Amino acid sequence: MILFNIWHYVVLGFIFIIFISGVVASLKQTDAKMKYSMLFSITLISAFLAVFSVFVVDKYTKKVSLSKLNNKRLLSTEKIIYTGVVTNTGNYPIGKVTFDIKLVNKGHATGNVKGGNFYKPSGILDFFSGGFSRNNKPQTIEKEFIVAKNLKSGQSVHFRVYFDYPPYFSSTAQFAKVWGH
Repeated sequence: MILFNIWHYVVLGFIFIIFISGVVASLKQTDAKMKYSMLFSITLISAFLAVFSVFVVDKYTKKVSLSKLNNKRLLSTEKIIYTGVVTNTGNYPIGKVTFDIKLVNKGHATGNVKGGNFYKPSGILDFFSGGFSRNNKPQTIEKEFIVAKNLKSGQSVHFRVYFDYPPYFSSTAQFAKVWGH
């Protein structure tokens, strides 16, 4: 769900004018092969520009800030809870606000990297069987959550998300970011 603002309509209108002028120019061609290739090209280019422009306009008009980010581990259930506030700091409404949290286990983010952190022994049986269901312990976990919908300009929303926390993580580095679309 992407909310369009005035800049979306201006850019899409400009791309539509380019498309119409390309169609008119291609229809004036007398060679049928040239006519169809021009129609195909202008359609493809206009579609690409339209999709790309939506993302570019979103990037520059939909601004979100993250504040009061806190986390709490629930040891009894092996979960971690993140709470915080997202605020629309732009001048236009935002359809969805996405919160992304990335947890990196000790060693990878702090510079204390040892060979054992990256090395995973493998053999010929791993190639064919996937390691006989051996437990793989990832050192990085990344989760995305939709934390707000239809956020008006200047509006703030409190959020709470939770997910399973790996018990083997220690001295975890966290990287959080938000964006609107």
